[in-house]
Amino acid sequence: MPTAAALVRAAHPEPTVAVTALATAVAASSGRGAAGTLLVAATVLTGQLSIGWCNDVVDAGRDQAAGRADKPVATGAVPRRTVAVACVLALAACVPLSFANGPAAGAAHLVVVAGGWAYNLGFKRTPLSVVPYAVSFAALPTFLALGLPGAPSPRPWVVVSGGLLGLGAHFLNVVPDVEADRAAGVLGLPQRVGAVWSGRIGALLLAAAAAVVTLGPGGRVPPWALAGLVVGLLLALLAGLPARAGSRRPFMLALGAAAVAVVLLVARGSAIT
Repeated sequence: MPTAAALVRAAHPEPTVAVTALATAVAASSGRGAAGTLLVAATVLTGQLSIGWCNDVVDAGRDQAAGRADKPVATGAVPRRTVAVACVLALAACVPLSFANGPAAGAAHLVVVAGGWAYNLGFKRTPLSVVPYAVSFAALPTFLALGLPGAPSPRPWVVVSGGLLGLGAHFLNVVPDVEADRAAGVLGLPQRVGAVWSGRIGALLLAAAAAVVTLGPGGRVPPWALAGLVVGLLLALLAGLPARAGSRRPFMLALGAAAVAVVLLVARGSAIT
């Protein structure tokens, strides 16, 4: 694998691209304009890259011991030092980009990034592994709202839905690797409750997020929005089904459910503030 491709792979491209794209879509729909929307995209992308690269740098030894063929650092496809340098550069770019959205918005986005780093650096091994996910995904729509003129606060249901999406993704992301994580001493809350219950809890959280996004704006819910809710619930249900070890199906379905939630938010023209 060429170094550039391996570096991209080490950044966890699926969640990095998904979070960046979904945040950018909400920013565009909220009236940020072309320049503001591009700024949001650059801000979120650099933050997510730093989190992904941090994860692979911190877990390099454990991934190598576990024989993780999908981890470029563990396989030697890219030097750990190279990924560490890329991580620092991404974080260095993220800080000024964050504050370019405004002081309050910048602080909120750095909370998002700090949550990801806190998870990588220790929370993932404790029952509090859910806290960084809940905080970061609730802070993301807060960042998007505070970046608007006047720095308005986000609507509570938008913050709640973000937190629910993050929690659901956390539980479903670890389902295929629960036993391997336990063997390596990674005992976050999903690993402690086991794969079956993690799948069920994750599915329930995603379903709740879809319901909040659909019903949160209030008023009459159009038929197409109800149809979207059904799709979101179906994806959540499928994500919660048992998966073979190492399968990325639960997490990819979780990303699909999150995408449906954002589409519902944008398509209904629901203001986040």
